[in-house]
Amino acid sequence: MKTVKTKGFIAFILIFLCVVIIAGVIFGLYLQRVNTYQDMVKNTIVSDVDISDIPDGSYIGEYDVDIIYAKVEVIVKSGLISDIIILEHRNDRGNTAESITGDIITTQSIDVDAVSGATNSSTVLRKAVELALAGRDS
Repeated sequence: MKTVKTKGFIAFILIFLCVVIIAGVIFGLYLQRVNTYQDMVKNTIVSDVDISDIPDGSYIGEYDVDIIYAKVEVIVKSGLISDIIILEHRNDRGNTAESITGDIITTQSIDVDAVSGATNSSTVLRKAVELALAGRDS
């Protein structure tokens, strides 16, 4: 009788240890992904573009740093950004960063402050706008 209980207890411990190890590996991979994404954002350089040199038209730009991705359409008319349409914005908690497009239109510059609490998404959106205006994708 004790042998059956002991075998059951040992089996339970082994299963528990396997679950803990698997969860640890998954969590470690997630932390590595987050670290890589944070480095990518930190190393992103957003350069302003002389909008007056851009011909009228619609330009698509996208930028991807794994966890955050943005695809935008920038409409230029008479040397001014008339609209920025967010075609896709995959983010963690950065939905509020989408308001940055209004700041870009108002100032006619990509060099605007990030949205507080959504700095990484702000950077990715600004870079997507830059790439659209520069006429290339990521």
